[in-house]
Amino acid sequence: MLLFVGLGNPTPNSENNRHNIGFKIIDAINQKFGLSKQKPKFKGLLTTGTISGKKVYAIKPLTFMNNSGVCIRELIEYFKIDAEDVIVFHDDLDIDFGKIKTKFGGSSAGHNGIESIDKFIGKEYSRVRIGIGQPKNNIQVAEHVLQDFNDEEKEEIGTITKNITESLPILLDKKLDLFSSTVNNK
Repeated sequence: MLLFVGLGNPTPNSENNRHNIGFKIIDAINQKFGLSKQKPKFKGLLTTGTISGKKVYAIKPLTFMNNSGVCIRELIEYFKIDAEDVIVFHDDLDIDFGKIKTKFGGSSAGHNGIESIDKFIGKEYSRVRIGIGQPKNNIQVAEHVLQDFNDEEKEEIGTITKNITESLPILLDKKLDLFSSTVNNK
């Protein structure tokens, strides 16, 4: 049993923000693999289903980025999911736009959503970090992550999302390095 978590903010004007890339990945997984209709549970929008013979849950926390851990802890306690079976999709400004990196555990690198999850369930879970790049033209970090993707970026994010969902069976087996190289080399 695995839990996919997509980080983002639940307001309508946040939908296309860089910070909401995790939500977009969960939506794509739900659509590609025909997971259940989203239901409001555990302070998030939850779906369930089976991918490659494995039971999965997918959630988009509705607690806002900075409190994502509250939602995750409630869900894993209820379904008795080990933290090691949690995979979080989130934006990362320290990675070039459109690239992904995966890792198990480690530092939050200042990402408030990851800090919240670390606080509530510890650091022993996997992360799929989707690059949004550094701000340009003296834009503040907070402004950069809350900006919408431009048209060119939206197209590239569509490709990255497709590559992630097509490579998901590798991630289900927790082959993090193989998953990263497969997605980045498509």
